[in-house]
Amino acid sequence: MLATIMYAAGDVRVEDRPDPTILEPTDAIIRVTAACVCGSDLWPFRGADAVTEPTPMGHEYVGVVEQVGDAVTTVKPGQFVIGSFVASDNSCPNCLAGYQASCVHRQFMSGSQAELLRVPLADGTLVATPGMPDADLIPSLLTLSDVMGTGWFAAVAANVRPGGTVAVVGDGAVGLLGILSAKQMGAGRIIAMSRHASRQALAREFGATNIVDERGDAGVARIKELTGGLGADSVLECVGTQESMMQAIRSTRPGGSVGYVGVSHGVELPGQELFFSHVHLHGGPAPVRQYLPELIDLVWTRQIDPGKVFDLTLPLVDAADGYTAMDERRAIKVLLQP
Repeated sequence: MLATIMYAAGDVRVEDRPDPTILEPTDAIIRVTAACVCGSDLWPFRGADAVTEPTPMGHEYVGVVEQVGDAVTTVKPGQFVIGSFVASDNSCPNCLAGYQASCVHRQFMSGSQAELLRVPLADGTLVATPGMPDADLIPSLLTLSDVMGTGWFAAVAANVRPGGTVAVVGDGAVGLLGILSAKQMGAGRIIAMSRHASRQALAREFGATNIVDERGDAGVARIKELTGGLGADSVLECVGTQESMMQAIRSTRPGGSVGYVGVSHGVELPGQELFFSHVHLHGGPAPVRQYLPELIDLVWTRQIDPGKVFDLTLPLVDAADGYTAMDERRAIKVLLQP
């Protein structure tokens, strides 16, 4: 099969690799219908995360089940399925509490930017759609594997409420889908922090009511100005840097909440400032599996269209071009077709 492999920072290749096989009775093999490049894939691509050996890339996927292990009972060959970027058994105490991304048996997925994918813990990880989807639904269903579920978790963690004021730090796919999530949850005002015209336009389409193009202290001051000096009720942090986290905390009113889902790189919180902020913090890897049934229904019934974040579609063989396009901010998110 063809698969995307990262050899070093900036060195992404698509090459022939052995087809995956069933290794455990709880495994499934799916033929990937669509995969994509994630913003978190750019950390190693840019050299921020070390690449010590050739690494299969990709953790977002939809596809058709080809084979299942003897212990798999909830999905079967021929079904179209979506799975989380974290494989989970969906039955341990952490899963039952709604935190499948902290499953005691969790396995972080990799290798989905390929023609075939082995999914461990298939019963707890994969969810079948009601039938075979129309082609135009596939991009939106693909977002549910990570970025839509992550944006949704950011809004949940930030305690978004009907009529509330929400600010979103980050205008990548997760931030944009955090806006869509906040709108779906009934937020009355949504402030998007973005400097890019195309992303601002999509932010407004997804429900943003205000755009702030300032960053850092200037961005915080602008949000305070828009909120009568108080700050937002809920702030979604969707980047993962020191600047973005502090911008989120300082943009939140006392008693408000920050939902942080940006993969953390170099973030250190000043204890005294945090102590006096009276801001709630919650976040981490999104428990995407918790939200899959609800989000599949919203997409299947065409109530939401998160697939609009894909603004570049490439054949799998050109995956390296997709990394470059996202790194250079020429694309919000790249869909790969095996």
